[in-house]
Amino acid sequence: MQIVYNILIHLTEILLPVIAVFNPKIRLFVNGRKQTFDKLQKAIQPTDKTVWIHCASLGEFEQGRPIIEKIKAVYPHYKVIVSFFSPSGYEIQKNYALADAVVYLPLDTTSKSKRFVALAHPTLAIFVKYEFWPNLLAVLRHKNIKTILVSGIFRKEQYFFKKNKRWFKNSLQTFTRFFVQNEDSVTLLKSIGFSNVTENGDTRFDRVLEILKNKKELPLLNQFTKGHHILVAGSTWAKDESLLVKYINSNARDDEKFIFAPHNIKPDDIEQLKKSLTKKTLLYSQANAQNINNVQVLIIDSIGILTQVYAYADVAYVGGGFGVGIHNILEPATYGVPILIGPNYQKFQEANDLILHKGCFEIDNDQQLKKLLQKLKTNTEFRTNSGQIAFDYIKKNSGATKKIVEYVTKVL
Repeated sequence: MQIVYNILIHLTEILLPVIAVFNPKIRLFVNGRKQTFDKLQKAIQPTDKTVWIHCASLGEFEQGRPIIEKIKAVYPHYKVIVSFFSPSGYEIQKNYALADAVVYLPLDTTSKSKRFVALAHPTLAIFVKYEFWPNLLAVLRHKNIKTILVSGIFRKEQYFFKKNKRWFKNSLQTFTRFFVQNEDSVTLLKSIGFSNVTENGDTRFDRVLEILKNKKELPLLNQFTKGHHILVAGSTWAKDESLLVKYINSNARDDEKFIFAPHNIKPDDIEQLKKSLTKKTLLYSQANAQNINNVQVLIIDSIGILTQVYAYADVAYVGGGFGVGIHNILEPATYGVPILIGPNYQKFQEANDLILHKGCFEIDNDQQLKKLLQKLKTNTEFRTNSGQIAFDYIKKNSGATKKIVEYVTKVL
């Protein structure tokens, strides 16, 4: 299995530059990795004490962020290295102020893994949620570097829990401690011989509560939303948008306003969304105090403010549920807002929990969307109770960061 894996990694290394010629995202993936070792050499000296945090993408960074903040506060003399696998994480957070180096993680060849670990030489390596790269983990294990997993979540269909997959299971031996989100993950890890497991929840709960504490007002949105019932549709994809557009075009009343914050903000796609709406629509980049009151739909065509936009919602729709999976529903939940999502949410513990307790609602089609939106608009008690359930869930599940940092203090 190891031989097959290494052959596949090397083939990937050969093919990616070819694919990059035709794919802008893969181009970022390839070109960004060319800078990794130079960035580490410039930022990290051999005598530095370092902590390394690896995040697959932006969502995992938000889980790791509260831990980084606490480590920097308690151990300011340690340098922090943050690595990403995905361009969508790296490109947004490459200038993150609390990190001394933000880099792409190299492809998982043995030679690149050895070089990366040698340059980073972390006292502690922290992996967020997942990303189990066998060669990299083998290097960390060989170097006896303390390695922990935070906000982890395991499922029985993963390779680790299948027969004849011993090599993948052995990769997990690198971890000194697993901090996992739920009891199922504890049970699965114990079933293959790992007892160094702590059920600890998800650090994202701490992150979204910090966002709430540091909420920033957006003056134009104050003006746009005043006196209206507001639906904020965040991280939407084409299928999400088609359902919402149908509702808006056919059913929206004058006292309703809508804010889209699409996942994809390419100009052509933003323009297509705008053209599909029959109600007066404005791009946020073109909004000012004079024109914003004249429209019913606002499209956020920039990144970085969705967490603040949710503060203006009476109801939130979170996209991705008609594709590979929903985006972050904890951000609207922390504002006490009822949430609507598409049907692909089963891999997300928070969605399962909130649907069970009626703080979040699944929709499969335009008729369900219409029925729920109208009920949430007209039934104030139903809307308020659903939002309160969402907020109470956030409060109940906070505190994971504190327990992890308590463990980290024993290691550093």
